[in-house]
Amino acid sequence: MDYSLYDPSGRRKYLLPIERKRFLEAALEARGKTASFCAVLVLSGARISEVLALTPERIDEANGAINFETLKQRKKGQIRAVPVPRELLLFLDGVHHFVEARRDPERERKRLWTWSRTTAWRRVKGVMRKASTPSYVSQPKSLRHAFGVEATLESVSITMVQRWLGHADIETTTIYTTVVGREERVLAKKTWKGLVKSLRF
Repeated sequence: MDYSLYDPSGRRKYLLPIERKRFLEAALEARGKTASFCAVLVLSGARISEVLALTPERIDEANGAINFETLKQRKKGQIRAVPVPRELLLFLDGVHHFVEARRDPERERKRLWTWSRTTAWRRVKGVMRKASTPSYVSQPKSLRHAFGVEATLESVSITMVQRWLGHADIETTTIYTTVVGREERVLAKKTWKGLVKSLRF
């Protein structure tokens, strides 16, 4: 299957850093479980179904990570540890009290969000509307793409991005290298620097 970060109309399928920031700010204004769900999506790059499957026992605050089961691979039980900010873990505990829940063998295996996938999708879309996210990137997968794009532009190795996103095939991950980065802009600027001064009206 051919993957692309652009739709058939040539529009990007990922959020820009400023759009990610606005999304997170809008999510925090929504408060509660909507805020925590959106925060995990934007800061981990996980799939919506992987976040919905999270339980208190999968949060490893001592290691500063969330352990996701990679749901799109053939084998079940494939776990990947994704580093996340300490602030996110504190926020999650404030909303879900996962540290306390882990003391109870029954509660530690209960999902943090009991919503259906449709409900989760609708809540994310609501936050995107509030953040004035452009309609063509107004879907949860755009957050995952944004995570991959930003990691690549910040020179995180492609194998590390592959691991964090849970891609079985490195070729899937290489789509994130197709985005125009800072170095590419610097090189391109050399081709137009003598011409742009003429662009006045």
